[in-house]
Amino acid sequence: MNETTEKAGVAIIGSGNIGTDLMIKILRHAKHLHMVAFVGIDPGSDGLKRAERLGVATVSDGIEGLIAHPDFASVRLVFDATSAGAHAKHERLLRPHGVRVIDLTPAAIGPFVVPAVNLDQHLGDPNLNMVTCGGQATIPMVHAVARVAPVAYAEIVASISSRSAGPGTRANIDEFTETTSNAIVRVGGAKRGKAIIVLNPADPPMVMRDTVYCLVDGNADRAAIEDSVARMAQQVALYVPGYRLKQAVQFDAITTRMPQEPAGQIVERVKVSIFLEVEGAGHYLPPYAGNLDIMTSAALATAERIAADQAVAA
Repeated sequence: MNETTEKAGVAIIGSGNIGTDLMIKILRHAKHLHMVAFVGIDPGSDGLKRAERLGVATVSDGIEGLIAHPDFASVRLVFDATSAGAHAKHERLLRPHGVRVIDLTPAAIGPFVVPAVNLDQHLGDPNLNMVTCGGQATIPMVHAVARVAPVAYAEIVASISSRSAGPGTRANIDEFTETTSNAIVRVGGAKRGKAIIVLNPADPPMVMRDTVYCLVDGNADRAAIEDSVARMAQQVALYVPGYRLKQAVQFDAITTRMPQEPAGQIVERVKVSIFLEVEGAGHYLPPYAGNLDIMTSAALATAERIAADQAVAA
């Protein structure tokens, strides 16, 4: 039997930076996936041209062209690397065909998935959302704290190079903050969450850097938090090699009142500060574009796990 027939056929919609980087990752590193088609809407895009050079079938008329493609029946997974608005249409058209969808936009039609945190819970879901680049980088850390100490509030600041923020990223800034804030609570486990993104114009460009702040009870076990954070960083680095802690976890005792608490109620808490850096693998874009690399790496890890799980079941 041909090796490719034993792998799950996949297609990527979106021939921009994220889609192209993901395609290259699949071609170079996927063990359970086979590229069937690379889809865009601009025949002259660098992504489609690159796919052609790499021997991947291309479609230049969007989702309709993919569904009409003669090899569409072999597609079991579709990655959507377009925009939140376009994804709703793509999901609606793909659903009748029983194709699983991995959504790299902030549309969040399906459940939020962060591979190191909750992938096991969603292996059978038809649509999985990869949250955002900031979410993939920081939610594992919020979860790492929350699993050993209740987190009353978590705030993340994702700082990325302006050069690595393409038109799609810029068009989805509002969705980024809302989606990431929701995922901090629903996946990370914080009671309340907030997300901020910073586009840094520094030249030379800086790699992606993320700061995670968590408020925990004043008597929280600091050693347990440090250990949990270190273990989580190692787990994420298994599928995002450029993911690392920049320094030791910081603890600051503070006196504060949360908005939902009665006026005058002051509580002793500890602010946990975690500093991260994400360097890209440089498959398609420069290493400073860690914000794109963590999204494509998380999507690849998710698809590989789904395909491996389906292969075992078969």
